[in-house]
Amino acid sequence: MEREIISTNRKALRLNLNSKTYGTIAEIGGGQEVARHFFQAGAASGTVAKTISAYDKSFSDAIYECKDSHRFVSEERLNSMLKAEFNELTKTLEGKRKEDTLYFVFANTVSVLNFKKDNYCHGWLGVRFQLKTNSKPNEVILHVKLLENDTLQQQQTLGILGINLIFACYYHHETPNIFLKSLLDSLSNERIEISMVRMKGPELNYVDNRLLSVQLVKNEMTTATIFNRYGEVIEPSDMLYKKNVLAFRGSFRPITYVGFDMLKTSFGLFKKDEDYDKENTVGLCEMTLNNLLQEGNLDERDFLERVDILNGMGQNVMISNFRYYYKLVKYFSEFKIKNLRVVIGIPTFINVLEPLYYEHLNGGILEAFGKLFTKNMKLYVYPTLDENTGKLITSQNLPLPEDLKYLYKYLIKNRMILDLSNIKKDWLHIKSADVLKMIKNNESGWEKYVPVYIEEFIKTRKIFGYTGNSELFNRIENFQEPCP
Repeated sequence: MEREIISTNRKALRLNLNSKTYGTIAEIGGGQEVARHFFQAGAASGTVAKTISAYDKSFSDAIYECKDSHRFVSEERLNSMLKAEFNELTKTLEGKRKEDTLYFVFANTVSVLNFKKDNYCHGWLGVRFQLKTNSKPNEVILHVKLLENDTLQQQQTLGILGINLIFACYYHHETPNIFLKSLLDSLSNERIEISMVRMKGPELNYVDNRLLSVQLVKNEMTTATIFNRYGEVIEPSDMLYKKNVLAFRGSFRPITYVGFDMLKTSFGLFKKDEDYDKENTVGLCEMTLNNLLQEGNLDERDFLERVDILNGMGQNVMISNFRYYYKLVKYFSEFKIKNLRVVIGIPTFINVLEPLYYEHLNGGILEAFGKLFTKNMKLYVYPTLDENTGKLITSQNLPLPEDLKYLYKYLIKNRMILDLSNIKKDWLHIKSADVLKMIKNNESGWEKYVPVYIEEFIKTRKIFGYTGNSELFNRIENFQEPCP
């Protein structure tokens, strides 16, 4: 059944008429738009204990005890706001409200469009709220990008989103996907992008924030989401801004010795770059949504197992809806990264060189390559074996159509396409699809094609269709294959 879309005014009024919910609204940077909706709906005295807008940074720093290093628009400041306001709210009203009162604090800190219209428009929003009286609060935090080219429209969008968020916390907390979709009630993804969401608390512990983030991509509320090596959901700019990035796209189902070698050799080549800085370099294993939805529906367990495997190898993970590599490059450019290196195997590289792939672009493959090969991007190409001759195929001897040869030579000559060297030739015959088939059919011998850590993970977790014995093999507990 389709969900009824409730208007912003009706949501605000329903919250106002709820005799239990009572709280503070603290807004910085975009006006007091959320508070305005409560007052316009009527009966706001039943919901609003206090509104505040500490617009001046000095006042904000003093009220929320923020250090000078805290940026005005940051998750750190949002957390400080939520903590300070919730503590004040509950202490001030202790014993002065009905015992069944459910306290909440809504806070945001945003940067709307400036007079010159040249700033990055984004913001952090959060709600700290009780679902049971006298209990520890739950918390939901969002990061958003404001896409409209008008300050007033951005303010209106923030007001609607804030009401949607508070309403969802109280009326959709048991259904996470409806929770997410309801955030865009009376809005659209052309007005705002929700790039990160994170939930926690006594009544929200059942939520896996990684699945929540994938739903953001699936629902077209954002184009990509990122988890760090510890499996934590990260706001992309916090990880990528002005960094060197090495991106490796794959299905990782499973990771074979070939995939392991691609990671190792690509890091090895990147380290030789004159701009390489270990402390300023981020590696990302990227999976596209199309890959995750190969069989029509998202297999949540399969997805989480793949993320766990990659995290166990010390890798950050990115989920995106970028079918084309040039869109992946464009995405990274938003974060002003220093250098981008994209790892690609020969079979996939052949598809990238196919002109039919870009018929939707007016400029065809020439336009696509202009967007793909930016000044700070290089393709790292991993070789393969010719199945007929057994010879090594690299970027240097790849058969090309006649009309692509001169463009390709330009890219080669300017070192925009580089071959990965010191590869393990004995592993090149391994194909993930064949190994996956062997695992599903419970055929013996697949173990020799994957690192020890991957083998034990598959057998102990019984993933990818594995149904054999799950005994450990007298190896060191929690052994992990060394990874770059």
